Amino acid sequence: MTYQHFLFDLDDTLLDFRAAERLSFDQMVDSFGVHAHGPTMFSDYQRENTRLWNDFERRLITKEALKIERFRRTFALHGLDIDPAEAGARYLECLAETVVLVDGAAMLCEALSGVGEVGIITNGIEYVQARRIEKSGLGRWIRFVATSEACGFAKPDGRFFQYAVEKFSRFSKPETIIVGDRLDADVLGANRFGIDSCWFNPHGLASDGAAVATFEAATLAEIHRALVPA
Repeated sequence: MTYQHFLFDLDDTLLDFRAAERLSFDQMVDSFGVHAHGPTMFSDYQRENTRLWNDFERRLITKEALKIERFRRTFALHGLDIDPAEAGARYLECLAETVVLVDGAAMLCEALSGVGEVGIITNGIEYVQARRIEKSGLGRWIRFVATSEACGFAKPDGRFFQYAVEKFSRFSKPETIIVGDRLDADVLGANRFGIDSCWFNPHGLASDGAAVATFEAATLAEIHRALVPA
């Protein structure tokens, strides 16, 4: 199959969110003068953040509430009297300016833009993602960015995928593939929407079987070889 429509997740697929997240968290914590709490605070933050994003994807919490609640919970665990709303704002300011590309991301986007159209689909915070894409230099090869914030629905909801694909100049399900690192959002969403998927799995995680990818790759170079005609 020769694909013409390419949907990419952003975080931990094209951009190394794990690296950017840690750098941004450390900068935020340091700005409050509590860097000594950093190592344990970050793991606690990641746990609470993951729980809250899962709740968001199930429509149990709003994104605005999530931005604050993840820090309120983290600070409560450490007995810190820090305004979680202010912490959330400082963190997002840092995150918007912190960009680490996954190896091969620019080359892949450039090559695929010559084959068809590349779109980004993300559950992330819209203004942060827009700034990060701008700083990454990837924007020149991307036709559109579709966010759950603008749509009102999040991956893996089929309504979000329908919202995204309508941004292509034309669209055909058999010619469309999504590339993403999350089985429960990217691959499951593709399964439900009826399009092919590539599970980007650089850490060699085991599949739980709930979502089935068309193929799996450990590097973007593998995806380049699979999707770009020779």
